[in-house]
Amino acid sequence: MFLYGETRETMFHVAGLLPFTPGPDTKRDHLRDLMDELRTEVKVRPPWNLRLKHPDSLRHPIQSWVEEETVDIDYHVRRTALPSPGDERELGVLVSRLHSYPIDFHRPPWEVHLIEGLEGGRFALYVKVHHALVDGFTSMRLLANALSFDPTDRDRPLFFAVPPQARPPKVPPMRPDVAIVDPPTAYAELMAAAREQFSTSKVVGRALLEVSRAAKLGKPELVSPRKAPKCILNTRIGRSRRFATQTLPTARLKALAKKADGTLNDAILALSATSLRRYLKELDALPTEPLVAMLPVAIRAKDDVGGGNAVGAILASLATDIEDPAARIAAIVASTKQAKQQLQGMTKAGILQYSALLLAPAMFQMIPGAAGRMKPTFNVVISNVPGPEEPLYFRGSRLEASYPLSIPVHGQGVNITCSSYDGQMCFGFTGCRDTVPRLQRLAVYCKEALAEYEQTLGLT
Repeated sequence: MFLYGETRETMFHVAGLLPFTPGPDTKRDHLRDLMDELRTEVKVRPPWNLRLKHPDSLRHPIQSWVEEETVDIDYHVRRTALPSPGDERELGVLVSRLHSYPIDFHRPPWEVHLIEGLEGGRFALYVKVHHALVDGFTSMRLLANALSFDPTDRDRPLFFAVPPQARPPKVPPMRPDVAIVDPPTAYAELMAAAREQFSTSKVVGRALLEVSRAAKLGKPELVSPRKAPKCILNTRIGRSRRFATQTLPTARLKALAKKADGTLNDAILALSATSLRRYLKELDALPTEPLVAMLPVAIRAKDDVGGGNAVGAILASLATDIEDPAARIAAIVASTKQAKQQLQGMTKAGILQYSALLLAPAMFQMIPGAAGRMKPTFNVVISNVPGPEEPLYFRGSRLEASYPLSIPVHGQGVNITCSSYDGQMCFGFTGCRDTVPRLQRLAVYCKEALAEYEQTLGLT
């Protein structure tokens, strides 16, 4: 539960911005009708009716959730109108302000803002949820599940009114008279578990040793902790936020990744690297050493016979010290390949253990007094949340894009999170207003970076 480090500056809530195009039969006052419906007919379902048991003491040693008997819909769902002309800039200003406000822990920690007044009769939903209740991946999935693939569906409730999916019944425990374990068998299973844990620790230890040796040998591909340079992005943050968006065709990103012999994530890293390089260079604040990104990756675990993935974390060079775009993306691809190779052959437990140890030093840079004074473990977090590849609708209105808003913290003044939807990649740039001025330039430079890579690599 992300509560112990909670301050007015480091607010651990995630959010999503969902703009919609109204259907041909959508009424002008449909959001007012929706508010009237919510006040009279809607029952808030779990987990959206849960609040903290000790809201006045976030450091309480036994923090837990309790069910709120009556959820005040008028508090949690709010209707807002943009000032004219209702363009993307006006929307960005409003969402930046909404994302700057902390969540009230005396209530279930979520809010929904119905935003009308966008150009062309469009509207948007801004949904904010505290990370302790629902993580970013889960919240985006729940939002998508609350929408419909059917444009004729006019009865879809908002996500907090959707009943939770029924779970399969638990297998009843065996009766004591048949739950007898043969002592030699129990001893053998215990020893097997111990050997597996010892083997995991050895594999993780060797991987960490290899990272350490790579740092001593000066190998740029395999990034070690504390190799990231000091940067203006990695200082103490303030309370206010900025948010900017960009939407790019996924097909173009995949073509770039294929040309560079990389993955879709590599293409996202390359665009982010180029935009950060240009942004910091204009501020005369570009470090001479390459920026380092932390990113979650899905790796096929050694012990996963079902074909699933284990999510680990890697550090990768953004090669921001390289001027040539082709050489820059090649260096990024080489770095991520080396980092992911470290996780290959590990069990799920090993991947989690390795990732935790690799990122452990980052906890110190999140301390307010240390932020900006110590060398960071990484400079920026960049993540990609897979989403639906078919258009979604809410009561006949088509979802245009799905923009994620994430969490800046002390020592991490900007976060770049992407979400794929209906053939496009939706970039969300979330940053501290004071640490990262004119954040919207990152979004503009990201689009221009794609065209630059395509021209350099002969894709145009």
